[in-house]
Amino acid sequence: MERYRLPFALVLCLAIIPQACKKPVVEEPTEVLAVRLDALPADPGDAAWREAPIYNAKLLLQDVVEPRMLDASTPEVKVQAVSDGRRLALRLAWEDETNNDLPGAARFSDACAIQLPQAITPDVPDPQMGEQAKPVELTYWRASWQAVVDGRGDTIQDLYPNASVDHYPFEAAHLEPGSDDQRNMEKRYAPARALGAGLAGPRDRPVQDLIAAGPGSLSPAESTASDGRGAHSDSGWEVVLSRPLPADLKSGGRSVIAFAVWQGAKEEAGSRKMRSTWVPLAVE
Repeated sequence: MERYRLPFALVLCLAIIPQACKKPVVEEPTEVLAVRLDALPADPGDAAWREAPIYNAKLLLQDVVEPRMLDASTPEVKVQAVSDGRRLALRLAWEDETNNDLPGAARFSDACAIQLPQAITPDVPDPQMGEQAKPVELTYWRASWQAVVDGRGDTIQDLYPNASVDHYPFEAAHLEPGSDDQRNMEKRYAPARALGAGLAGPRDRPVQDLIAAGPGSLSPAESTASDGRGAHSDSGWEVVLSRPLPADLKSGGRSVIAFAVWQGAKEEAGSRKMRSTWVPLAVE
């Protein structure tokens, strides 16, 4: 039987084609890299975020302190970071079909947070809210605060349209606002407001800065220098958090960072959340 010989050039092409069809292997980033930009984007949809690589931060059940997580909800959060040398901005994106932004009894808000060690040391703090003598700084964003910043009212009537309020004693007409009598009445019927405990959240921005030195030690920072912006779509949340660089972290420096996500539809609040371990952070 006569054998047919293929031209050498054709044989070479047939050998090359399978290799050319293979997709190039793209290695995922192993750290959060804050790309240097002159102007930081404040909106999660800003085109400037295309300059920053995406780090896929795996999230874990918070099963160390009560109230513990029983079921996993958010498997990961996609993280991008940029810096102008003074501030650090991060874009967090995660899947969440529902927009939970109404506060109230038996209602839980979607939320997210970033955590950084207050000081850069060889021995990093515990990722579970830091530890004694090794505090951590947190910037916390909540969807219910975002809704208020976007224009939704925050009174009982706004949240419960069918509710009827007859009278609040500390708002009685005969009490002059700011008077001793009015303050005393406020302490009796609204002690949290009288003490300045902003548990309902800030009204002028959707974020709050917090300090912790171990589980159960969370407290508000002296002031909130951070800002943020969140947007919900069919695919989930995209949130930008912007805060000053920690005192020990400069351009070209390195630290660690951690993330947390709360899904209101899963009744997640407080310690009941999905969280990451420490992730390497590099500031370009």
